[in-house]
Amino acid sequence: MTTKTGSERVSSLVSRISVSLPPDLLAELDGMVVGRGYDSRSQAIGEMVNYQLAEHKRSLGNEVMAGTLTLLYNRATRGLQGKLADIQYQHVAEVISSLHVHLTEDQMLEVILIQGPAIKLQAIANEMLAQRGVITGRLQLLAAVIPPLHAPVDEKEM
Repeated sequence: MTTKTGSERVSSLVSRISVSLPPDLLAELDGMVVGRGYDSRSQAIGEMVNYQLAEHKRSLGNEVMAGTLTLLYNRATRGLQGKLADIQYQHVAEVISSLHVHLTEDQMLEVILIQGPAIKLQAIANEMLAQRGVITGRLQLLAAVIPPLHAPVDEKEM
């Protein structure tokens, strides 16, 4: 709902705040707005706030989040692909999907879509990243939840 009070428009969709920044930080922000193609400073700051809120929720541990675990590993490491697959299977409730891409003869990139309590997702990531042959990786979580693939079926509806 939008109402007009004098020359001011008030919207229930957004709230206006004021932020004070030193001139050099403001110049960097403006450079980022242009460089990334944002429509406005507000859009850029909103994205930064969303990112920081997701990181805060992640640090709390029990918040259900969705995200990706990206791994770069040496596929020639004996047994590594099997171990990574076993870990995914052990956490089938949290692992939604995965995609792997052969980058070179020995290097593999794997992106795993996951959802669940942040602390559990971090534990899964830690377990995978600790495997011999994993070169690097990153867990990226968002304060979002993927809709369930199947809703529970009520026996009365059958």
